Amino acid sequence: MATLAGMSDAALALLALDTSTETMSVALRGPLGVRLHEGEGGAQASAALLPRIQAMLREQGLRAGDLGAVAFGCGPGAFTGLRTACAVAQGLALGAGCPVVPVDSLMLVAEDCADLSMAQPAASPGPSDRWTAPAAGALVAVAMDARMGELYAALYRWRGPAVAAGWEVVLPPGLWEPQALAGPWRAALEAAPAGGWVAGSGLPLLGPDAWPAGTPVRSGSSRAAALLRLAERLLAAGAGVDPAQALPVYLRDKVALTVAERAAASAASAASAASAASA
Repeated sequence: MATLAGMSDAALALLALDTSTETMSVALRGPLGVRLHEGEGGAQASAALLPRIQAMLREQGLRAGDLGAVAFGCGPGAFTGLRTACAVAQGLALGAGCPVVPVDSLMLVAEDCADLSMAQPAASPGPSDRWTAPAAGALVAVAMDARMGELYAALYRWRGPAVAAGWEVVLPPGLWEPQALAGPWRAALEAAPAGGWVAGSGLPLLGPDAWPAGTPVRSGSSRAAALLRLAERLLAAGAGVDPAQALPVYLRDKVALTVAERAAASAASAASAASAASA
């Protein structure tokens, strides 16, 4: 593993990046502290990610070979974004001779949207020293828009030091139809003794009936900071892998409806509207 003069093994330079959504998030912990960047992702990420990383390394007086680990949002998420993040993470880690830390991109949403009003002091260093952890046992329901009327969704429970990333996976990331997800979500949140919240870009596809009345709907403050917190915990727990073993998490092999499928869906919607109007 790469070493860096003036930094202990526990404080080796850590780069974390995520392009699984429309936001490009990059975080770097180095000798000058933590630097965060959040900007336009999507189609721009493949061209903008490496220049942004290079600029952040230069600011810290580092080279790519000085990295002690590279973390990346492994999915689920946008196909192109996942491939971009994985390829960059693998390339940098191979060059530096360091491990790669895959980070669950839905767990990243749970971390970013943690309810600060339910807070307890956080113990981990870096950007976490300005973050407060959720109450023990708090349940988080995450749903991200997967396009084509579907959702990437998961449930997480905050366990703190009891588990590697701080979050216990209650329902692993999956691809869901909104109507199929609403029942399990509501039942899980109603049964959560420590309470919880819902988060993610897919919530409008579900509607408020998918969770108990009064359940907080959270939005995040910094995906980059959340990504770095998760990466730090995972790395400390030994979750780093050989770059060749770091792969994106794809939950389906289809990214868009065909022209015929879109036409059929439009025709069905029109027929349904006409039937409702004549009733």
